[in-house]
Amino acid sequence: MKLNSHNLVMSAMFGGRRGPRPPAANPTSIACHGLMEKTGVSFPEAHLRAEAMAELALAGHEVVGFDAVMPEFSVVQEAAALGAEVDWGDRNRMPDVKNFPNQDFSDIEIPSDFLERPSCRVVLDALSLLRRHVGGRVAIIGKVMGPWTLSYHMVGTQHFLLAVGMGESQKVSKMLRQLMPVTIAFINAQFQAGADIVVLADHATRNLVGPHHYREYLLPIHQEILSQVGGPVILHVCGNCSDRLELFAETGVDAYHFEWQVDAKEAVRRIGNRISLVGNINNPRALLQGTPQDVYQQARYAIEAGVHLIGPECAIPLSTPVENLRAIVEAVREGY
Repeated sequence: MKLNSHNLVMSAMFGGRRGPRPPAANPTSIACHGLMEKTGVSFPEAHLRAEAMAELALAGHEVVGFDAVMPEFSVVQEAAALGAEVDWGDRNRMPDVKNFPNQDFSDIEIPSDFLERPSCRVVLDALSLLRRHVGGRVAIIGKVMGPWTLSYHMVGTQHFLLAVGMGESQKVSKMLRQLMPVTIAFINAQFQAGADIVVLADHATRNLVGPHHYREYLLPIHQEILSQVGGPVILHVCGNCSDRLELFAETGVDAYHFEWQVDAKEAVRRIGNRISLVGNINNPRALLQGTPQDVYQQARYAIEAGVHLIGPECAIPLSTPVENLRAIVEAVREGY
């Protein structure tokens, strides 16, 4: 049986049903200097212009050989549309939020034209361009920030986590609930624009909050979000989340994108029969500083462990060598 890239990815997403080989997929950014040089597209242009965003994303398939393309390289598109001041970075630096409009936990005002604001519109237009170019042949993945990450951007990470740590549950829950419609609206708009899958990135990671905080605040929010969206979703939470894997499997997501800090065999054993797993090639040691053979060996470990979709653990460092990305593709194609 021979399946195209799109069908390989979608087959792996739904209940972990396997195609003839595991797909190479990138739920977060694989933009790097090598791909910028090959396309002639760089940052910050690729955050701000739909044609540039789509072209750089497409290089992940056409240059590297991944079975999916993902055009949203930053994590601040929604924050910019909500009124946060954003430094869009440069070729060597990712964008960053420069101020926190709701630092005092004041009410969030969602603009009526939120989805039409430039930082959101550019993503939707890029997804539409990709759909016209590779739709049905290559899986198109969108990306949306969840309410927890949006709270970091609107309140400030330190202020938000201080309120969590101090047990100010009413204040925290109110902020999450106010931001939840942003996440839902942007997910559904990305599906409408052409995404086959959308990543829900929400950074309630172990080094910042405990699993009890995830269960109390965010699990019910994620379950509510998933009940209101119209397509398959990959949850992305950075860091070592081995203390909350089973909670992620309760959210209603179709897959979880995880880091190298969580052993692939352990993740598969604990939740791999409930949701699909995506990842988990180490970024700093293997992809950035390692050799193609190092990357290949990690990819083969993940494949043999039973990880359903193989790719980097998170957005890759910008100076990652292209040949290291290609080693992931070599690993998934071995024997096919």
